[in-house]
This record gives sequence, structure tokens and C-alpha cells, in this order.
Amino acid sequence: MPRLTRFEHRRQPVIPLRRFALRMGRAMLLWLGLTLVGLVIGMVGYAASEQMSVVDAFVNAAMILSGMGPVTELKTTGGKLFAGCYAIFSGLFVVIATGFVLAPVLHRVLHSFHVEEGKDAND
Repeated sequence: MPRLTRFEHRRQPVIPLRRFALRMGRAMLLWLGLTLVGLVIGMVGYAASEQMSVVDAFVNAAMILSGMGPVTELKTTGGKLFAGCYAIFSGLFVVIATGFVLAPVLHRVLHSFHVEEGKDAND
């Protein structure tokens, strides 16, 4: 994880496009992993609280995680409480996961504005 959150200093040159592509690939893999974890949490919660099948739990978890809302009507109090908590979790999750993907892009753009060519590292 330190490789995802460590960026070059503003006095260092912008990294080559190949290294940037690798950095973006790692960020996308992290996003995918986090998404799968969030999806599994939702599937387990829906299966446990509403006794949904794996497919129905997947559809509901995916729809909540994507911000669309539940597909199946929830019948139990536990299911409704879980859906509310999972919706809050999903909203925060999307912001955090998107930050991991956008951070390298925004850093590269902002870093390109601050590169000082021809100056010593001590200046």
C-alpha cells in the first residue's frame, strides 16, 4: 500500500508514462479489491437478514453499492436496518475508492505544474 500513497516530491521530475500506467493499474486493482469486499459484505448481509438467494443478494448489494437502490422489497426489520447501514457504508465507500483511483491522476496533473526544471534539489 505505501506504493499507492507515495508520490514524487514537487522538485522531482514527473514520472514516465509507463510508471504512471503501472501506478494507475495498481490503483485500479485496489479499487477492484475494495469493490469485491464491499460487494461480499452486502451479499452476506442480505443473505443473513432477508434469507435471499446468492443471486438476489448479489443484485441488491450491487445496486446499493452503485447508488441505484434495492431491487427486492425488504420484509424484515433486520433487513431494513442492514440496508440502511449498507447504504451509508456504500456512499462512503464510493468516495474512498474513487479517491484511490483519482489521486494518481490529480497528482500527476498538479505535479506537472510544479516541476522546476534546471534547479538544484537544494533551491
